[in-house]
Amino acid sequence: MSAALPLRDVQLPPAPSWWPPAPGYLMIGAVLLLALLILALLWWRRRRRQQRWLQAFDRELAGATDAAAEVAAIAGLLRRAARQARPGSEALHDHAWWQRVDPQATLPAAQRDLLAEGAYRPQVDAADVAVLRRWARGRYLAMLQEWRR
Repeated sequence: MSAALPLRDVQLPPAPSWWPPAPGYLMIGAVLLLALLILALLWWRRRRRQQRWLQAFDRELAGATDAAAEVAAIAGLLRRAARQARPGSEALHDHAWWQRVDPQATLPAAQRDLLAEGAYRPQVDAADVAVLRRWARGRYLAMLQEWRR
């Protein structure tokens, strides 16, 4: 009797497709996308803030009439950044001031002298001021970033 029955092999259903994914995967993807968007927004805001600070630094130096005036402007900008990062820093003198402005002592002694006395010198070398400007621009930004933490 069983020999007369037309039996066929068992047919398996097709494998589930990869699309649409399960809801759990969609939620994980949405959370990851949201986290990436938040990180991108924070990076963008930080970048814009840094650009504004550097533009303010450059604007202040653009108003200097000569190299001595530029050195005086750099010193003033560093004092403002130090005051903003740590109130009371503007009243520091000598070694304590240098510890605040250049804690790792990355500025050579000649440049330190230029920053300290350059505004009062009758002649200041423009090449020395350019080196000082590059260093001060980075240090100005670092001090203001320290303030934002």
